[in-house]
Amino acid sequence: MNGVLKVMLSQFDLRVTNSCRVACVAAVGISLLAIDLRFVSAAEPDRPNIILMMGDDHGWEETKYNGHPYLHTPVLDEMAATGLRMDRFYAAHPSCSPTRGSFLTGRHPNRYGTFAPGWSIRPEEISIAQILAKAGYRCGHFGKWHVGPVKADSPTNPGALGFHQSVSHDNFFELDPPLSRNGGPPEVIKGESSEVIVREAIRFIDESKRSDAPVFVVIWFGSPHEPYSGLPADLALYDDLPAKYNKKRVKLTSNETGKQVERPHGEVLRERYAEITAMDRAIGMLRDHLTAQSLRDDTLLFYCGDNGTSADGSLATPHRGVKGQVYDGGTLVPCVVQWPSKFKNPIVSKLNASTSDLLPTLCAITGQPLPDRPLDGINLLPLIAAGQDQRDQPILFWNFNTARFAKTNPKPWIDPELQKGTSPLVKLMGSIATRNFTNWHHPEITEDDFRGARAIVDNRYKLVIHDQKDGKEKVELFDLPADQGEKNNLVTELPDIAERLSNDLRTWQESVLRSVRGSDY
Repeated sequence: MNGVLKVMLSQFDLRVTNSCRVACVAAVGISLLAIDLRFVSAAEPDRPNIILMMGDDHGWEETKYNGHPYLHTPVLDEMAATGLRMDRFYAAHPSCSPTRGSFLTGRHPNRYGTFAPGWSIRPEEISIAQILAKAGYRCGHFGKWHVGPVKADSPTNPGALGFHQSVSHDNFFELDPPLSRNGGPPEVIKGESSEVIVREAIRFIDESKRSDAPVFVVIWFGSPHEPYSGLPADLALYDDLPAKYNKKRVKLTSNETGKQVERPHGEVLRERYAEITAMDRAIGMLRDHLTAQSLRDDTLLFYCGDNGTSADGSLATPHRGVKGQVYDGGTLVPCVVQWPSKFKNPIVSKLNASTSDLLPTLCAITGQPLPDRPLDGINLLPLIAAGQDQRDQPILFWNFNTARFAKTNPKPWIDPELQKGTSPLVKLMGSIATRNFTNWHHPEITEDDFRGARAIVDNRYKLVIHDQKDGKEKVELFDLPADQGEKNNLVTELPDIAERLSNDLRTWQESVLRSVRGSDY
């Protein structure tokens, strides 16, 4: 091994075998030229500005850089071409509220009862905003929250979880969004929704700059979640789609009634893609402002989706499944990162990573200790810096079977009055034009608690288990590098691998169920 590379490798805490280290030398030689090595050392913590952005229902294939046939996403494409592009990045769950919990905590959402959309986080959880606030960061949240109500008396609002300022919504939102400022009554802010929340984030960044504090900003867009709407100029980019896709009809929410309707797929795609293009433009507006304020070079700017593409928007994808499913089409999302002072040249990473990895990675960057409780994410920095595509622990997914609670009379974790939402919402839940939340004290563990669609992904294979009505399990094993569409079930050809992954999945579930019972607090 080249002597210079030996010295450089010694700066990483890679925790890999010697054989793996040798196999990675060629990739390391390339990546070391692209990355400022000092920032991977815990002995030299950094305090960059950190801006984490996330789209709502924005799946892996819905960017031009990932080969979409129609979408215009010039800003995300440029970020992918010049920064860090992560091609195997997963949302921790195939739906929104749970993924947002993992984003904040570094833990799988089932550990704290955020099982599905509308299930809140718990006040006892430790968020990355709380950690960074203690490190001197000014923390702000802008846009969709959806891990509890945003109102001032909610114990799970952005302020309670460490954000100094927020302009937020309980759920998703469209044009002219009604947003709550620091937990106050919702107020309508006129404009395209992605641009509205980016302007609020810019105001916060500028205020914080005057105080000479680094910022941690979370921007969670309401786009492109249905119901869809768009500005005329954005819609015009996709005027040809209604005629191309006029046979299929899809179900979604009506902007007029808040109830479910069926509409031609082409019309829906036109509006959905207009929202994605508007979101992309708002990200560009933020980048331009950072440049104008001489902040861009040492700002870590991150973007990903919160789950795979929704069924009403799915069109062209190499992956199996959609939002809500544990196949890759439900969990793989676009992910791009720019940090010009550190990522000096373009990097394309094939490393499996997830939203649960954000907290450990940011703690490593800023030199902060990890929370003393089970985490499901890892620090990605040394692996990315070494050009590796291997990680030492798998990524796991689990759609918890919430019907489990129908058999019990569980005690609410949080006073139900404090779980009532206030943000107006187009999409009705019954007759309610907002969202309320729930979280329960978990009953004694039974075999029913292990049910629900679940999956485990190691560096090559993916095991998927679905429960069937007859009580049996449907078990599938896929070789992902050779079969990204998850079409060829290898469970009979590779029973030893299937058994190993199944045992690892079960052991992890046992740990998660201990957590949800409250053992981590």
